[in-house]
Amino acid sequence: MEAKVLDFNGKDTGRKVQLSDSVFGIEPNNHAVYLDVKQYLANQRQGTHKAKERAEVAGSTRKIKKQKGTGTARAGSAKNPLFKGGGTVFGPRPRSYSFKLNKNLKRLARKSAFSIKAKESNIIVLADFEFETPNTKNFINVLKALELENKKSLFVLGDTNKNVYLSSRNLKGSSVVSSLELSTYAILNANNLVLLESSLEIIEENLSK
Repeated sequence: MEAKVLDFNGKDTGRKVQLSDSVFGIEPNNHAVYLDVKQYLANQRQGTHKAKERAEVAGSTRKIKKQKGTGTARAGSAKNPLFKGGGTVFGPRPRSYSFKLNKNLKRLARKSAFSIKAKESNIIVLADFEFETPNTKNFINVLKALELENKKSLFVLGDTNKNVYLSSRNLKGSSVVSSLELSTYAILNANNLVLLESSLEIIEENLSK
């Protein structure tokens, strides 16, 4: 499929680029997308949750009442999970939520995400640009020119561009990543995907393997 190349002022440069059908035109695999997004979100979890169990609660271990004759259930100590202030039964313990996925599935998930965005016509191809110094106002002007100031957008750079990245860092609705940092979650979480020309070759090369 073909896409027009715009400049950072939102004007048509008169050039077009060919987007690879093997990356931007496949039939999306929803299960692969689900697994990759699930892995991404699982990796964000710290897993430091912890509840005190019976052996860890502070309190006496003395038998709090006699075994028989009280008319109520027997009880051994105040740390019994049935009592207020007692231990927690089967409470959460520190653990890792991460799990492995093979490279082919993750590659399929990213291609599916790109294809979903292409079908929705939510991909913009932008000519490469740079800022001399980090400047949030300049980046906001680019968003306005592309009519993205009120939408979630993801700018994908061919290579690390520190000034462009720093210019976008204060904006909640927009983010900038290099083509090697792309994730399925980031692609789908944005309303619009802005691909700089230099990123296309890297993306297609990495996903066409």
